[in-house]
Amino acid sequence: MTLLDKTVPVAASADKSDAGGGHTRRRRRQHDDGLPVGHHRSRASQLLVLAGLALFALYSVAPVWWLLVSATKDQQGLLYSNGLWFSDFRLFENIETVLTYNDGIFVRWLLNTLLYAGVGGFACMLVSVAAGYALSRFDFPGRRFGMALVVGSFLLPGALLTLPMYLLFTEIGLVDTAWAVLIPTVISPFSVYLAKIYADGAVPEELIEAARIDGAGELRIFFTIVMRLMTTGAATVFLLAFVHSWNGFFLPLTMLQGEDKWTLSVGLFAWNAKRTSTEVDLSALVLTGALLSVIPLAIFMIAMQRYWKSGVTLGALK
Repeated sequence: MTLLDKTVPVAASADKSDAGGGHTRRRRRQHDDGLPVGHHRSRASQLLVLAGLALFALYSVAPVWWLLVSATKDQQGLLYSNGLWFSDFRLFENIETVLTYNDGIFVRWLLNTLLYAGVGGFACMLVSVAAGYALSRFDFPGRRFGMALVVGSFLLPGALLTLPMYLLFTEIGLVDTAWAVLIPTVISPFSVYLAKIYADGAVPEELIEAARIDGAGELRIFFTIVMRLMTTGAATVFLLAFVHSWNGFFLPLTMLQGEDKWTLSVGLFAWNAKRTSTEVDLSALVLTGALLSVIPLAIFMIAMQRYWKSGVTLGALK
């Protein structure tokens, strides 16, 4: 063996040793802090998501905070103090003025809104769940066409139908009555579609057939079996209808003419429109009334939580 033959293996082994050492150094650099590079990227993405959620929460809470702070001020505080912090605390005085102004008309608006939203939302829930269950579990001629009409209907904006409904209700004498607001609230194509989708997964066909074999009628099956299985879906439909009616503005503004029949949104809009043309400044009253109108919705949301919890538990047991 020549000297060249001895040198080449040594050099090759040295190159392998350097390569191995370089790979080891790279791995050591990646794990100097005990965490792999992929974990660093995962932590960075988590921090980015948390930052985005924090910004979204701030964006959602900031208007409510501004409303709460503004409701505690008088006219001078609204004009000359920091909009995001308190000045003179006059919340209770503002609430008293709201409840007593114009012979307590605000309380009447509150009761009207509860009537329209509560009764209309409950009727909408019954009609939508029944229609959704029928589209899901009954086979009848025109079923697909009816479902297509439902989907096409909730794609139309509600404001587009307000004028035709106004002309129709004028012909039958329902304008400026509670029915002019309740009837459109009861009919909700999107709620029918939502109930149909929920019934597809929540109502077993075998259970319905077994009840029919036992001699139960369709009404009994619907109220004793289907409504219990669709509690979560029915609660969701009721919530959507309630909130939509509570926050509704264009429909009651068009249909209702008498001040004693207005809703909170229409009444506060009227106060805001004349706040500079009266001897009493209504700016603080409008903001305080808006704050008071949010409280029933918050209570309603908290009270409805148990229906979603029971629905999730029922789905787990099934």
